[in-house]
Amino acid sequence: MQLIWLRSDLRLHDNTALSAAAARGPTVAVYLLSPEQWLEHDDAPCKVDFWLRNLSELSSVLGELNIPLLIRKASRWDEAPKVLLDLCQQLKIDAVHVNEEYGIHESRRDAAVAETLKANAIDFYSYLDQLLLKPGTVLTKTGTYFQVFSQFRKVCYDRLRRSLPTRVPAPAVQVPLAISNDRIPSSVEGFATPSDSLRSLWPAGEAEAQRRLDTFVDAQIDDYKNERDFPAKPGTSQLSAYLAAGVISPRQCLHAALQSNQGEFESGKVGAVTWINELLWREFYKHILVGYPRVSRHRAFRPETEALAWRDAPDELLAWQEARTGLPIIDAAMRQLLETGWMHNRLRMVVAMFLTKNLLIDWREGERFFMRHLIDGDLAANNGGWQWSSSTGTDSAPYFRIFNPLSQSEKFDSEGLFIKHWLPELAKLNKKEVHNPANLGGLFGVADYPSPIVNLSSSRQRALAAFKNLPSRQPAGQLPD
Repeated sequence: MQLIWLRSDLRLHDNTALSAAAARGPTVAVYLLSPEQWLEHDDAPCKVDFWLRNLSELSSVLGELNIPLLIRKASRWDEAPKVLLDLCQQLKIDAVHVNEEYGIHESRRDAAVAETLKANAIDFYSYLDQLLLKPGTVLTKTGTYFQVFSQFRKVCYDRLRRSLPTRVPAPAVQVPLAISNDRIPSSVEGFATPSDSLRSLWPAGEAEAQRRLDTFVDAQIDDYKNERDFPAKPGTSQLSAYLAAGVISPRQCLHAALQSNQGEFESGKVGAVTWINELLWREFYKHILVGYPRVSRHRAFRPETEALAWRDAPDELLAWQEARTGLPIIDAAMRQLLETGWMHNRLRMVVAMFLTKNLLIDWREGERFFMRHLIDGDLAANNGGWQWSSSTGTDSAPYFRIFNPLSQSEKFDSEGLFIKHWLPELAKLNKKEVHNPANLGGLFGVADYPSPIVNLSSSRQRALAAFKNLPSRQPAGQLPD
């Protein structure tokens, strides 16, 4: 008998490990609840709830194929080897199948499980699934991991053109086993249940993920490059949560984008090309996680930036977290995050630069806060984005590039529609006033909105001075892990 150990791959279709397990014989699925580990990793309550809801959907679909889904508890991942060995021995399992996960803790967990199982004559197979190309196979001419996205993307294009990853078949109906499905819990200790309004924004299940992909490719992808930066417009795919939980695969996304663009990666429809680039950014940051494991350890990719004189400013950090900075585009973005579990990508950069440059607060504070609230929280992408914005990361923004929240607001929310949606207290202001109510003083209609907590000009100079005082950047070959 085969066991598929589900993790961030909560789907039936195009699931490499599930397909491989089912091809070898009768299959059982298991999912481990690991609340202590999830808390340690700052996983958001809305994300854990999303996993559980998707597990429930998947359990029903697997049930139709007579594949039981079992739930076991390994509160921390170091308990996983024993829990899985006990289950394998109980069910007389011949082999365990998993899809690869990345990050130091994930790699150590899987190595420990594999060692324990093999010591007890149980095979352990892992498969490339949540990426298009295996980490370690996309390298520079000197055999190192790429640190610059544009160079990484070029090699990816060449590889994908030569050999496009194919989707794998879903399992067939199997002979019923004398094993009952476990009940999927509706909540996990330590994680509050999110509001009904948040949950309604993110319906569970593969059918919803596929519907979103189809809608995006049919109706929105052509305009993606032009509209993705405008938070008031429905210009993005809204698939990130489904990709993070593995409810849809990157192969499914890539094939759909290529189909809409006559198979072209770099030419044809600019919207499709731009979206394929975003899939490759996701790929890039996961390769970075493997190639430079220090980013899994809360360390800056560029070691010299560890010497930055970050400010200890708890009141300003709290104002940023609670959407009370007095800068409408920042506060509107933070309210969107707090209420929906998601933030528009352009605004993720704007609020991250504001925290790390204007407030000069350590990027790790922002990274942690995002992970604790994002339904699409992903270590590689979140860390990569925060380090890009704070100029501590790979391929990062030059330290002297500091987004001005006011000009970003005027450029990307010129009518103030996004701001007024999330900050209804500013609804009476016109489209010029809404970006910076501080110019109005305490006029009627904005009396309950705070003054800016920082001067954008002087704080910019403070950030520039802090970065200029750093030692020069080290050559790539001298970057330690």
